[in-house]
Amino acid sequence: MADLQAIQQILGHEFGDPSLLRLALTHPSASGNQSKPSDDNQQMEFLGDAILQAVISETLYRLHPGKDEGHLTKARAGLVNGASLAAKAGALGLEQHLVLGRGQRAEFERGRESALEDALEAIVAALYLDGGLDVAGDFVNRIFADELADLESVPSIDNPKGELQERLQGGSGDAPTYELLGSSGPAHAREFEVAVQHAGREMGRGTGGSKKEAESRAAAAALDKLHDT
Repeated sequence: MADLQAIQQILGHEFGDPSLLRLALTHPSASGNQSKPSDDNQQMEFLGDAILQAVISETLYRLHPGKDEGHLTKARAGLVNGASLAAKAGALGLEQHLVLGRGQRAEFERGRESALEDALEAIVAALYLDGGLDVAGDFVNRIFADELADLESVPSIDNPKGELQERLQGGSGDAPTYELLGSSGPAHAREFEVAVQHAGREMGRGTGGSKKEAESRAAAAALDKLHDT
């Protein structure tokens, strides 16, 4: 069981509702195959992802008024990608506080990076739900302070979703949309399938261990098709 007092000290926030923090630290393997979406941190991960994107975007906009949209978009992608978030979660020591299903350590290790990414996003959601946007934003800005101040320190990454959006919006003004087609496998080892659509037609599909990974692969498939035409 997670040591909630220790993790609250790491996060710099004392929760009025500790159950939010406990849920954010609950890996899907702990909730069982018959669990509801609200029994583990996957629903909170969805909310935390959106908050992270918003906070990082606002801070980049405020700190770097001289940078164009393309530069800021690439910087944001470098900060909120799975590897970056997993590294931040690792540096905070979140792994030792995660609640796993009995005997599921081997399964966790196979999807470790994705699980740590989800946990960090869920923590952001928990901070938001318990303390509001200022609390969540302060946490995000604190753990990314060095990279936000110095964009040259942000690693450049492949960003097929961003590249596809720039290419399609440049032609029609409409952004691509992503549709979750389905998922399979046990709760702690899901495989997601996503389709990317634009102007009423499907442009590519992708699968992955997280919705983000599947979306990225769908965007890459769409780009491959566009490059061939």
